[in-house]
Amino acid sequence: MCQECSPVSGQAASRRSFTRFLAAGAGLTVLAACAPETPSAVPPSSAPASAPAPATVAATPTAEITTAAPATEAAAPAAPSPTPSPSAALPRQFSLTDPASPWLIVNKHRPLVPADYLPADLVRPAVAMTASGEASLLNSTAAAAAEAMFAAAARDGVAMVLASGYRSYTTQVATYNGYVAARGQADADTASARPGYSEHQTGWAFDIADGNGACGFQPCFADQPSAVWAKANGHRFGFVVRYPWMFHPITGYHYEPWHLRYIGVEAATDMVNRGINTVEEYFGVEPAPAYP
Repeated sequence: MCQECSPVSGQAASRRSFTRFLAAGAGLTVLAACAPETPSAVPPSSAPASAPAPATVAATPTAEITTAAPATEAAAPAAPSPTPSPSAALPRQFSLTDPASPWLIVNKHRPLVPADYLPADLVRPAVAMTASGEASLLNSTAAAAAEAMFAAAARDGVAMVLASGYRSYTTQVATYNGYVAARGQADADTASARPGYSEHQTGWAFDIADGNGACGFQPCFADQPSAVWAKANGHRFGFVVRYPWMFHPITGYHYEPWHLRYIGVEAATDMVNRGINTVEEYFGVEPAPAYP
């Protein structure tokens, strides 16, 4: 209750009469004093185009007590300018939607177009691998970067192998349907991309493992030498850990220390230097925790 508007006991009768006399002309002013305080900040999406004009009071002997609307209500604040994404600072810019672009963003809100996209330049990189068939392939740019990265890791005494690379649309259909049959769709969506929503289909991403196969595709892989090395050095070759620890509300997937994504040396290094953890944040796209 508005304390300023509580009645005061013991007032003289003449005071009550004078108050009744003022009521007709000053009623709106009294009510205004009891109105909830205007919030100090109004989100641009909900702010009115302009504040309503104050009610006018008929000319009476008490007209001088009518209060004008506060200056802050004269007009709604202007909407803030969109904040550019961190990637906008780089001199070279690439498409976020073209599957052939290193900056392509694929997640649960952003499927590939076309859904059955097939990279035109798939090659088998000259690296140690346990993958076979189509899973041993990457697009030519990612393959060259992987070769340089694996060689650098080997020079540092770290054994790194390619465990899974390209995944065709047809393979994704079979893989995803298998998850759904075994675990139900809701659970499958937390572990396997729906067909047409996977980075593996672009040739820009691949999974790594240690030479001994320890903790393959398990959270404990984060402590294995190849995962530790890739997290610390991958940006030097254009790679980032695509699904970092505790960022699934943004990426849509739980921690995958084995899943590396090529975005280019400039962008990957800039991400690391700025302490930005996800490509969604770096390229300024909305989080994608679940399918629409």
